[in-house]
Amino acid sequence: MSIPTQRQREERVLERIDKFRQRRPRLLDDVVTLAHGAGGKSSAALADAVFVEAFRNPELERLGDAAVLTTPSGDRLAFSTDSYVVAPHRFPGGSIGRLAVHGTINDLAVSGARPQWLSAGFVIEEGFPITDLREIVADMSEAAARAGVEIVTGDTKVVDRGAADGLYICTTGVGVVPKDRNLSRSRVQPGDKVVLSGTIGEHGMAVMLARGDLAIDADIKSDTAPVHELVEALLQSAPSTRWMRDATRGGVGTVCNELVKDMPFAVILDEAQLPVQSQVLGACDILGIDPLYVANEGKFLAIVGPDEVDAAITALHAHPLGRHAGIVGEIAPEPPGIVALRTAFGGSRIVDMLVGDPLPRIC
Repeated sequence: MSIPTQRQREERVLERIDKFRQRRPRLLDDVVTLAHGAGGKSSAALADAVFVEAFRNPELERLGDAAVLTTPSGDRLAFSTDSYVVAPHRFPGGSIGRLAVHGTINDLAVSGARPQWLSAGFVIEEGFPITDLREIVADMSEAAARAGVEIVTGDTKVVDRGAADGLYICTTGVGVVPKDRNLSRSRVQPGDKVVLSGTIGEHGMAVMLARGDLAIDADIKSDTAPVHELVEALLQSAPSTRWMRDATRGGVGTVCNELVKDMPFAVILDEAQLPVQSQVLGACDILGIDPLYVANEGKFLAIVGPDEVDAAITALHAHPLGRHAGIVGEIAPEPPGIVALRTAFGGSRIVDMLVGDPLPRIC
C-alpha cells in the first residue's frame, strides 16, 4: 500500500473542506424555535427555505442589510426593514426605542446609503403603561434627531394581554446611495484587509446581564449607536472599500461566514487583534460564549484594499465611535468559503456559522 504524499494529504483536506463549505443549511424543524431568530444556521435555513423560496428575486437573494434599488430616473435608494423584540425594554446603554432607530440607520449605512427617512410600527400589548410608551417613543425621537433622520410614517396595533411581551417595534428606512458608490461581495479579493470599527460583544452581554438571571456583576453597557457618520468618514478616506456589514445578530463570526458563503476566498481572523473589553471577555468566559458570536449594535466590519487601509484606519480613529478600530484579519485565497481564526497560542480553528441560540431576544 502506497503512502500518500504531503501534497496528496493537503489536497484531501482541501476536498473535505470544500464539501463542508458547500453544505447548505436545511430546514428540518416542524415548528419555529428561538434558534431561528439567533442569526445563525437555523436563521439561514428558515430564510432560505421559507422566505427566499416564496419571494425569490435577484435583489432579495443578495440577503443584504438593505435592498439597493434604482428608480426610473436613475437614482439609487437603499430600503431596509427590521423588527425589535429585545427583553428587557431598557438595558444599560440603551432601550428598545434607541435600538429600533439605530439598527435601521446602520443597515442603510453599511449598504452605502445616507439615511434619510424612517417609518415606525408598534405592536403593543393590552395593559402596557402609557408612561413607558411615552419614554420609549421619546428615546426614538431623540435618537432620530441626533442622527439627522426623520420618522415620517408609522402604524400602531394593540393585541390581547399576554400576546406581545409588552411591546414590539418595527422600523423601515430609506436612504440615498451616491452614484459613485458600489459595495459588493463580488469586489472582495485576496489581499484585502478585514477592518473592525471597534470593540465587540457589549450589546449582547449588556442585555443578558440586564435580565437579572445571572449572578454576574459587570459594568457592561450596550454599544447601540448610529454608525452612518463613521461609515461616511471611512468611505471618504477609502472610496474603494469593497463591502461592509454591521455585526448584529450572530456577531462578527456570523458576518464573516455570510461574506465567504459560495465565494472563492477565505477570511482569516487574528485573535490577538480582536478588540474585546475585559469585562465582556470575562462574562463570555463565565457563560461559555465566544465573543465572536455576540451581537453588537454600533459596530461594523469593512473589507478594504491594502492600498487604502491605512487611510481607513486613520479616518475611523478620528471619530469617537472608531477609536478602537483596527485590522483584525485578511482575505486569503484558500481554503475558499471558510472563516478561520489564528489563535493567540499559534494554532488555528474554523469559525463556523452560529449553531443554537445562546443569546435569544437581544435585538
